[in-house]
Amino acid sequence: MSASLLSRNASARAQQFLQLTKPRVVSLIVFTAVIGMMLAVPGSVPLQPLVLGTLGIALVAGAAAAFNCLVEQKVDALMTRTQRRPLPQGVITPLQTLVFAGLIGGVGLVILYRFVNPLTMWLTLATFVGYAVIYTVVLKPLTPQNIVIGGASGAMPPVLGWAAVTGEVGHDALLLFLIIFAWTPPHFWSLALYRRDDYARAGVPMLPVTHGDKFTRLSVLLYTIILTAVTLLPFATRMSGLPYLLSAMVLDAVYLAYAVRLLTHYSDDLARKAFRYSILYLSLLFAALLVDHYMPS
Repeated sequence: MSASLLSRNASARAQQFLQLTKPRVVSLIVFTAVIGMMLAVPGSVPLQPLVLGTLGIALVAGAAAAFNCLVEQKVDALMTRTQRRPLPQGVITPLQTLVFAGLIGGVGLVILYRFVNPLTMWLTLATFVGYAVIYTVVLKPLTPQNIVIGGASGAMPPVLGWAAVTGEVGHDALLLFLIIFAWTPPHFWSLALYRRDDYARAGVPMLPVTHGDKFTRLSVLLYTIILTAVTLLPFATRMSGLPYLLSAMVLDAVYLAYAVRLLTHYSDDLARKAFRYSILYLSLLFAALLVDHYMPS
């Protein structure tokens, strides 16, 4: 076998394992964690917690995603959105996935404990358990409120970033947690609306399957209103200033418009656009917090 063929095979294999970590999801996790680090200090973030904290959090997040793929491989095989993942395709075995998740997760936790601080390691481990076990194994197959309760794990990255830099969890870090916690239901239910047939076929009790589209669309609107209120808290508590407030108001107005239209003029295409906007919304909202943080007083 030629060296070039071996190289291509190794590259393809690496890509398959990378898919298990859900890189797009992990990239948003890392982004909000880094923002949490930067908001935790008035000046520049020390290099060691910035680099090694980010690496450790990313590795454990990737391990949680791989474990999620392992647990849900049969469900993934039934859903159009996920049936091309490595496990349903049979290109990676369950044992390989378990070893891979254990390896990168273990390395990530060691990095956090040894080179960042124990608090960040324990919080990250708790986040792993919350997502990979409590949400994936317990909540998701049992209750349509799975994404609400399980959203606590997804809201932890800025808290982890904050703890990595300061060694503690401040009240401002909890505000960042609340923003993502309130954002998660309308974000995910928009996806569930246009993928409801997938979830029904797979037997997953997502809200559109158990309570119908209209109830889900109303829930999206109500949670978007809650999210709008929560995003004003950083300004109300003087964590941020007027530039953030103006940015948040614009972003919230667009999100509310999507939520209202979903309730009154629903289409799958509109739900798809709302889902995509929700990702952009969170990225821009946290970017606005960061810009405001470093603007001269």
